[in-house]
Amino acid sequence: MTTPYEDSNIFAKILRREIPCVKVYEDDVAIAFMDVMPQADGHVLVVPKAPSRNFLDADPATLAALAPRVQKIARAVKDGLGADGITIMQFNEPASGQTVFHLHVHILPRWEGVELRRHNGDMVKADALVPIRDRIVAALEAA
Repeated sequence: MTTPYEDSNIFAKILRREIPCVKVYEDDVAIAFMDVMPQADGHVLVVPKAPSRNFLDADPATLAALAPRVQKIARAVKDGLGADGITIMQFNEPASGQTVFHLHVHILPRWEGVELRRHNGDMVKADALVPIRDRIVAALEAA
């Protein structure tokens, strides 16, 4: 039995502009913003505007539209931050580690010898994320 989508999740609230975010990118399909509990400097979340709990219940058209945006933003994160690589993660249901039940993709810049931080609930202030966001946005604009 599939658990239904609930629009009270934090990402749905961000999409409705009820909660602010440090936005990296937005179009008619998706929004991308800085993770406020980053596991790496430059951790970005890409969230489709179409409601779905996760990858398992998403409309295939949503997934098809989301993929090129994830790729575009991942390239900008890598280029804008001078990362050595990129980790792209997506979780489905609590047993996998999903904690926000709106489909989203994590983009994490990676540098040789630098471990990811634990996702421990410590939030970073938005103004600390803005200079990192600005570098990513500049790379998006240059692409």
